[in-house]
Amino acid sequence: MPAHSFAVFGHPIKHSVSPTIHRAFAEQFGISLEYRAIDAAPTDFSTAVRQFFADGGYGANVTLPHKATAFALADERSEAATRAGTANVLTRLPDGRLAAHNTDGAGMVRDMIERHGMTLRDQTVLMLGAGGAAHGVAWNLLDAGVRTLLIVNRSRESADSLVDAIGDPARVQSQEWRQLADLDSVDLIVHATSAGVHGTALQLPSSLVADHTIGYDLSYGAAAAGFLDWAKNAGARDAFDGLGMLLETAADAFALWHGQRPRTEPVYQSLRRQTA
Repeated sequence: MPAHSFAVFGHPIKHSVSPTIHRAFAEQFGISLEYRAIDAAPTDFSTAVRQFFADGGYGANVTLPHKATAFALADERSEAATRAGTANVLTRLPDGRLAAHNTDGAGMVRDMIERHGMTLRDQTVLMLGAGGAAHGVAWNLLDAGVRTLLIVNRSRESADSLVDAIGDPARVQSQEWRQLADLDSVDLIVHATSAGVHGTALQLPSSLVADHTIGYDLSYGAAAAGFLDWAKNAGARDAFDGLGMLLETAADAFALWHGQRPRTEPVYQSLRRQTA
């Protein structure tokens, strides 16, 4: 294994376009890069990560379902990772220890505002899910100025736990999943559950959507298709998947590892053409 090799860990992971993204970024700077996808079941993840870095790995992206475990494995943690309690980037430090970072929330907000022209300030946001993905982005929505963040999860306890961790009761509340039909329409619906990844259909009331509502799925490709179809059929103004978010989070990780931030838009357009 080369001294500076990279990987993405997940389960499942065969769908990942992260290797394609990082190789495209590397080409912008003439960098020769080894980047591969590693499928690790939850019981094998810690061992697989430690072996990767012991063999000379330099940096790793981490996706579902390993972000909380990646955070726990690290010896040092960035502020973004610490407040989320999850990590999507692991980097080997010169002394061999691991540093954790979370670029999810910053990447999502950049994609929403700069690529899709969305407004977040003073918006009412409904977030579906309270797991690792939700933890990774919730604080950034608040940093961007949303007025209200309502978190709904099938386990109310998990939603309450995230609300308590954020500690901003004036702006952040939880709600029972079974009471979704009682809610008024919102400005933005963020889908942060793993239902699409596992091929499970969500039953959501169309009353959540008005003609100004935007849907945003943190997943991309087939995993996001069900939610995006629902949002459009319910009458949403627009609906976006998380491909742009993935590009932005990857660019932040690339800059962390290589000291240079790549241009994301050419890679985004290329991937869109490939999946059109």
